[in-house]
Amino acid sequence: MNSKRLVPCALAALLAQGCATITSTEMQPLSLTTAAADGTQLEKASCTLRNDKGSWTAQSPGFVPVHRSAEDLLVECKKEGHADGVLRAVSRAAAGLFGNIIFGGVIGAVIDHSKGTGYDYPSRLPVRMGASVVVDGWEDADAPAGSGAAAAGLNSGSSAGGGTAHSGERVGR
Repeated sequence: MNSKRLVPCALAALLAQGCATITSTEMQPLSLTTAAADGTQLEKASCTLRNDKGSWTAQSPGFVPVHRSAEDLLVECKKEGHADGVLRAVSRAAAGLFGNIIFGGVIGAVIDHSKGTGYDYPSRLPVRMGASVVVDGWEDADAPAGSGAAAAGLNSGSSAGGGTAHSGERVGR
């Protein structure tokens, strides 16, 4: 292949990586789990997830596809015999949005922002009944998958990611 074809192809591939509209969908599947106040797994809680793009209902545990948005996702779960659980999932700008700003310019970034494709929620939503927690995907991102509390979506300890899942505290993905 000659260099006249290689340069435009390489440039097109580089620009496509920066556009979240091309590399992401508007919907993001999230893993929803619920735990009783003592931390034991709780099944069949009725949950409502909502942001400025819509509202979704689900039963825990399960996967829920939600519309991506720049706004945080509010999750409220109810189960008879348990206090309600509330979780706020922080929306963060995805790498594709930054790439679009650098390579695609303002128009592409505005499109990604308005469609929600430039944002991600934490992939796991661990709702603790009787508590209000915040889940931020940028915290505890270095925790190895499948390791203890990190696998359950709880950051247990005193690392920079926060504390245990007490009322109002932050938990990692």
